[in-house]
Amino acid sequence: MPTRKEIVEQAITFRNPPRIPIWYVNCDQTDGDVMVYHLSLNREDGSNEWGYHLQSMNDGTMGHPTTAFLPDWEAFKRFNPPAVREEQRMERFADWRQVAEDRYLLASLDISGFTVYTFLRGFENSMMDFLQEKEQFAELMDMIIDFENEMISLAARRGFHGIHFVDDWATQTGLMISPKLWRQLFKPRYKKQFDHAHRKGLHVWYHCCGNFTEIVPDFCEIGVDVMNIAQPNVVDLARLGAELRNKLCFLMPISYQTVSISGTVEDIFQEARRMYDLLGTETGGFIGYVEEYGCMGMSPQNYRACSEAFRRLR
Repeated sequence: MPTRKEIVEQAITFRNPPRIPIWYVNCDQTDGDVMVYHLSLNREDGSNEWGYHLQSMNDGTMGHPTTAFLPDWEAFKRFNPPAVREEQRMERFADWRQVAEDRYLLASLDISGFTVYTFLRGFENSMMDFLQEKEQFAELMDMIIDFENEMISLAARRGFHGIHFVDDWATQTGLMISPKLWRQLFKPRYKKQFDHAHRKGLHVWYHCCGNFTEIVPDFCEIGVDVMNIAQPNVVDLARLGAELRNKLCFLMPISYQTVSISGTVEDIFQEARRMYDLLGTETGGFIGYVEEYGCMGMSPQNYRACSEAFRRLR
């Protein structure tokens, strides 16, 4: 029997895993096949190491930024990226590694890329930057990418198997910018970044919320190995399955906006089967994603059913 790490790798590379691997995201991690280690640091005042602050909504979610940290380009002239601070970042690693045992080790950037940019500049400023301030945009965006590349190198040095990007590109109905502009400004930068991860021996895991159907094939083209479609209820899975099944490994939750919250246990089982039939194959390409969302109204029964649904797919 292969190890849990090997089962995940077999799913990613279409090498006939004996079952569907599962990632338990925010609790019960040792029940699954993936363990995540968070690379980001916070400052003493509670803000992120980049400087932005997420205002708590007191509802169990991550919160949201209310004030741009770099509202003008004068502030940017005095701005420096975070320091690597490897020892501080990895101070929990030895104990965590013992608990991880034979699981797949995933290093997470927590918030990355475009999302970091918008948190720093503010959303409206960012949208204007992409069209009217392209030189300044390039300088700040490349600073973010360069820092993340240092984190990728750190993860490789420490023996991780994959790097996890957390970046949201879409609303419920579509992309925040046009596919043409995304391909012009971001696609080449991400490709270089993913190439760097691959040269370091890491799989690329990419999370995105919203309906980003239009650019999922682009992510596959530039090297994403595992695509987390975080809101399957708003994405055209049939279209993506027809185009990308057998080419991309999909990391899929039971929708925590719809089925896993308001559905029955049987609804959850049927949704897992539907997604697998559209996206998975007998040789791999599918990983189950289980997240406890009591803050959204998920019952303990439905949380357990999400786990069982993926186990039944084996």
